[in-house]
Order: sequence, then structure tokens, then C-alpha cells
Amino acid sequence: MAVVVALAFVFLVMFPVPSPVRALSSNYYDHTCPHLESIVASAVKKAMSNDKTVPAALLRMHFHDCFIRGCDASVLLNSKGKNKAEKDGPPNISLHAFYVIDEAKKALETSCPGVVSCADILALAARDAVFLSGGPTWDVPKGRKDGRISLATETRQLPAPTFNISQLQQNFAQRGLTIEDLVALSGGHTLGFSHCSSFQNRIHKFNATVDVDPTMQPSFAAKLRSVCPAHNKAKNAGSPLDSSNLVFDNAYYKLLLQGKSIFSSDQALLTTPKTKALVSKFASSQEAFEKAFVTSMIKMSSLSGGQEIRLDCRVVR
Repeated sequence: MAVVVALAFVFLVMFPVPSPVRALSSNYYDHTCPHLESIVASAVKKAMSNDKTVPAALLRMHFHDCFIRGCDASVLLNSKGKNKAEKDGPPNISLHAFYVIDEAKKALETSCPGVVSCADILALAARDAVFLSGGPTWDVPKGRKDGRISLATETRQLPAPTFNISQLQQNFAQRGLTIEDLVALSGGHTLGFSHCSSFQNRIHKFNATVDVDPTMQPSFAAKLRSVCPAHNKAKNAGSPLDSSNLVFDNAYYKLLLQGKSIFSSDQALLTTPKTKALVSKFASSQEAFEKAFVTSMIKMSSLSGGQEIRLDCRVVR
């Protein structure tokens, strides 16, 4: 599923690349929907009490939304007829917890009908997911609009777990995001779980001479191979993305330096001096990581491309 670098220009021409929107403001809804933030937080808390995987799901959903046509809630739209929507594109099949956004939207349509965009709800839910998992909080700039276009084919623009560092840098740069943003946002992998298919390339038939990626710590690789055999048939088999995958912390970076990362794209962060230095910095200081993560999240979530306020987050009227 990786997009080869040679095709990058083609994708730039074929697909619109989002750019920062100017109208966002932290107090955008202060007068029109003053209870917005507490309503969204309540929906996230309720979902978390029943399903511990919700925070990782919401953070990933927001990231996947913003990287295609900006943060316009296009990832929430359902497929219709022959048009397959983003959520049915290969990288998004495993996205879940859409109901959390639906519940928040339903409550908001009662409290302040037709006012709050689904894109803003998702941005707030992702922030709350981080905070309620022990991570930092921040003021989310608001005022995004919802988009009307959602195409499964455009999910090819998402950075793949098999990407090398040049592919990652190019993918982020197309969205105005820097190397610092790349390393900080990769720290989102502190929450969550990966199915075997996303890291199979590192533990079986790595290349013509070795079966396992030599950068992996041997006992860690052996553990992954036991969970994900070469011809794995278990649909839900996989691995947590770090050793404390329900807590937002800097363990991801510490494990990365120990050869215990899951994706090729994680390991890629150690292949240039600048990215490796940032990994080391965040591994040694949770405070430095959290500060950088917040800055990069605000920057990424300011990519926008929508035009309207959707009344139903899954349907364009």
C-alpha cells in the first residue's frame, strides 16, 4: 500500500493537498454553543468506560481525516452506491468508534442545532482522547467546516507503515508539516494496536538474505513472529504499539531506541541524524514530547477544506 516516491508528483496533481485554514479560533462557539466542549468530553468518557481502545481509535481517525482533503470529517461519511468512501479504503478498514462522534453530534443537535461541524467534534474528541489517557490537553482552534467528498481511492495518500524516511518526509511536507511534526506526531503510536499485516514485512521474508529486520531486538522479533506466523489466519492477531498502549506517554520513543518498534515507518525515524536526535530527546523527556506533540497537533488539525455544517456526520444531504 505504500506510495512510491516516484509517484508523489502524480498524486499532487490528482489529489488536492490541504492547506491551513485562516478562520479557526479557540472561542469560535463561545456564544453559539457554550457547552460544546463538555458535551464532546462526556461522549468520549462514556465510550472509554465501555471500550479502552476508543482513545487510540479517535486519535487515528482524526489523523486519517486531516491527511485527506484536510480536517473536514470526510472520513466519517458512509459509502453510497458505487462511490466507496474513505472509511472503506484499505488503510481505514480497521478504523472504529465512529459512534462516539455520532453520539456527540446527536447531543449537540439538541443543545445547539445546525451550529457545530463534525470536523470540529472529531478534533475535540481526539484532544480529549489524549488527555483522558494521561496525556496533555490544549485549546483546540475551532471553526472547521465539513466536506462533501469522500473517496476510498484517496486513502493512498495516507503515510503507510512500510514507508521509509524520505517517503514520510515528503508525505508530511506536502501538508506543510516539518520533520519535527513527523517525529512528534509519530508519538501518537503510544496509543493503540496493530494487526499483523501492517508489520509482517519486518518479521517474515524481510529481504533476500534475512527473514527478520536486523534492526529489531531479537527476542522482541521472536515474540511478534509467534503472535503473527508467516501464514497467519487469525483475523484479530497483532501487537500493542507500545508496552503501555492505553496510556499516553513517551514509552514509544524509549522502545524505538531499544529496537522494539512495530512499523518500518517507526524504525525509519532512526535513519537520519535529525530524526534520531528528536527521538532521543522525546525518549528522555516526556515534557519535551508533550510540548512538541501539542504544537504539531494544532498545526495538523488546522488543515481544512470543508464548506458546510453537516447535520448527520455520516451523510451528505
